[in-house]
Amino acid sequence: MKKAKLEIIVAVIIAALAASCGGSKESGDKKLPYLGRHEYSETDTVYHTVADFRFVDQDSNWVSNDTFKDKIYVADFFFTSCPTICPKMDAQMLRIYNTIQDVSDVALVSYTIDPKHDSVNVLKEFALKLGVENTDKWHFLTGDKDAIYQLGQTSYMVSASEDPSEPGGYIHSGAFILVDKDRHIRGVYDGTKPEDVDVLMKDIEVLRKES
Repeated sequence: MKKAKLEIIVAVIIAALAASCGGSKESGDKKLPYLGRHEYSETDTVYHTVADFRFVDQDSNWVSNDTFKDKIYVADFFFTSCPTICPKMDAQMLRIYNTIQDVSDVALVSYTIDPKHDSVNVLKEFALKLGVENTDKWHFLTGDKDAIYQLGQTSYMVSASEDPSEPGGYIHSGAFILVDKDRHIRGVYDGTKPEDVDVLMKDIEVLRKES
């Protein structure tokens, strides 16, 4: 998945450069960047936001932007039969899940890119095998394939598509995307690397102090 890896590297570099301009860890005033395209007017800056979405989770509940109102969340894209990077990503998302059980304003969401196979029942079984019982904290979503792909590419700015040449028949980014309470993307991290996820978990706390 060379394309996906390159995409993550570029996004992380951009995030790191932007963050370095906003503050420092040592001074305790770190500010996370706003990623994506900005629009400017004479009086304001309009930041990129995640578009409206509505999909079904592993409990057959509808999940939309409203589900994450007043919440910070981490998003990723995966599929349950993924033979490559998904197991590493799942393990790292599980780390985050285990740290946010008592944190009311943080949640996780994973979008399947293989909705034909990943039905509600399949996602439910998958979540339980991972040890995810608190479904309010981690939603596994399925729905219209094209809508999921479009959301990934245009809103979260990551790759998500079918590719017969790739193992498993799909290509997707290994990125974890950090979204603030106003639907702005504030960080992109390599979800296969524990050290990157360590940074992500610290950045979640930065956002919680900001809001």
